[in-house]
Amino acid sequence: MFDANAETAPQTDEAKCPVHAPADHPKIKPGKVGILLANLGTPDGYDYWSMRRYLNEFLSDRRVIDYSPWIWQPLLQLVILTKRPFSSGAAYKSIWNEAADESPLMTITKAQTAKMKDRLHARYGDDVVVDFCMRYGNPSTRSKVRALVEAGCQKILFFPLYPQYAGATSATANDQFFRVLTEEKWQPIVRVAPPYFDQPSYIDALAKSVERAYEKMDREPDVLVASYHGVPKRYLMEGDPYHCQCQKTSRLLKERLGWGDDRLVTTFQSRFGPEEWLKPYTVEEVARLAEGGKKRIAVIAPAFSADCIETLEEINEEIRESFEEAGGEEFTYIPCLNDEDAHIAALFETVETNLKGWLD
Repeated sequence: MFDANAETAPQTDEAKCPVHAPADHPKIKPGKVGILLANLGTPDGYDYWSMRRYLNEFLSDRRVIDYSPWIWQPLLQLVILTKRPFSSGAAYKSIWNEAADESPLMTITKAQTAKMKDRLHARYGDDVVVDFCMRYGNPSTRSKVRALVEAGCQKILFFPLYPQYAGATSATANDQFFRVLTEEKWQPIVRVAPPYFDQPSYIDALAKSVERAYEKMDREPDVLVASYHGVPKRYLMEGDPYHCQCQKTSRLLKERLGWGDDRLVTTFQSRFGPEEWLKPYTVEEVARLAEGGKKRIAVIAPAFSADCIETLEEINEEIRESFEEAGGEEFTYIPCLNDEDAHIAALFETVETNLKGWLD
């Protein structure tokens, strides 16, 4: 089995002084491999100050909003963060997991991590330590990297849970991961898992979720809308591959389902600010579909590994409302893959591939 530090005493969980070292040498824990799953983040609560702290961290990220801080920060601090915590807090309150006192994203990420831990421990035993972090809010990337290092992880696989790569999601998660590594006296060896937007097991899991949803309906929807989180169009023109990876996910999903071009539409949601974002905008496209006679639609969100505010509130409330107000009759939201076994299997496949050479 894996042995990251062959010069130390035999493998146990107890920290020991290295063999042949003087007695006052710092004790070292046996070498392990850490797998750190990362998601976007969540506020600690839906009250004003919890929302303000979260939104301030999120909207101050230059990967998310890349306007000059001299222009953006006064607007953010004096205008946006005065009002938006109230509206965002109300949105979070409508979907909050009151029993656990946490957001659905937190609940689902915990469940995903638990299932991944079971699979990885069954495959590799105690040589792996599995945990999760959030880019914004808690548990922070800093706290979880520190915990993995304290647990003896001399190698860490960092896995941003975004199927498609984008600068505002995958890249900022990576930025924070490498940033906190600068604080470690003995840095672990690290790898970053790639996006899995075209992985056959992921596409198959998406397709099966659509097929299951359709089997429960009396009549199939006229159109399936694949709604991805939006980014400014400028990011695409500057080289961000996100748009292309979203389009490929949609194409592969359509091919796996055996559908023609008219049965699946790709759209983008969550537009913010005055500039043009990737089009078509979901909220406008669903209204156009209804007005054009497509009275029954289903919506799926392939850019999200877990249901969150953008799916449970924005899609299932705001976008549904736009469709129904335009004359739509039947709106079905197909949940994210969350902790479904097929999704966990796809994530495990990515992890296993990227552990090659570390744990075989």
